[in-house]
Amino acid sequence: MSTELPSRLIAGIAEPLCPGLRRVLAPNPSPLTGPGTNSYILGEGRVALIDPGPDDARHLAALQAALAPGERVEAIIVTHAHRDHSGLAAQAAAALKAPVLAYGDALAGANPALAALGDLGGGEGLDHAFRPDVILGDGETVSGPDWSLTAIHTPGHLGNHLCLHWGEDVFSGDQAMGWATSIVSPPDGDMAAYMASLERLAALAPRHLFPGHGAEVLQGAGRVAELIAHRRGRESQILTELAASDGGAAALAARIYLDIPAPLLPAATRNVLSHLLDLEEKRVVRLRGESRIEGIWSLI
Repeated sequence: MSTELPSRLIAGIAEPLCPGLRRVLAPNPSPLTGPGTNSYILGEGRVALIDPGPDDARHLAALQAALAPGERVEAIIVTHAHRDHSGLAAQAAAALKAPVLAYGDALAGANPALAALGDLGGGEGLDHAFRPDVILGDGETVSGPDWSLTAIHTPGHLGNHLCLHWGEDVFSGDQAMGWATSIVSPPDGDMAAYMASLERLAALAPRHLFPGHGAEVLQGAGRVAELIAHRRGRESQILTELAASDGGAAALAARIYLDIPAPLLPAATRNVLSHLLDLEEKRVVRLRGESRIEGIWSLI
């Protein structure tokens, strides 16, 4: 049974989700963003804007139109510095006269050991120009008259990724979604960190998830448990395939991901590579060749 509501997402329309929360969908649908990027307006009167979205004048106009007369944005909070979430931050800050809050720039929280490998490709969608006005650290709270958010540092999809705890619910960015799993693309993506972040999110037992893409997830804790099981299952599949025969990341992805459209196979390969790097660190697999992208992997 799906844990996601049937999609009611229409770009450019402010959709009330529950008292004190509106969603505005950006017009950037794609195989990796689903219907597009969700921006959330939290509160009434003095509000928070969560994930301003991509650099698109149409979306900025929609966000401005979604504000009631006299409403003021107190804070623009960015869950992570991928361009589809942060690209509009500077323009929105100027237009709305509000500070931008985030864990840090696009490289904040990155795993230096992965960056040091130097042969991993990656960098898809990174917003290298992104600079927050205010650093929002793990456990810190930002609030308005009728809302309060606690930042939870959840690296893995990206080193500077934050989830935002709101009462019993969580704004989950790209950490946990209902319509799809997240890509973890090294070196900016880190599978070990991603799994640890999922466990941390599970400990919150969220009622609902409000993700960066797709509809809200009604059974938040159940969906997080599904994602943990899914990733553990992918690791088991990789080990099973390697027990049968050695292979490179792309070949393993083609052997494992048998039910996805061809345009998504490169993203699947990045996920497999991230699993392989985690298994290499755990001394479960070894690499033959100089390139972790092109080389051949085997069980130890």
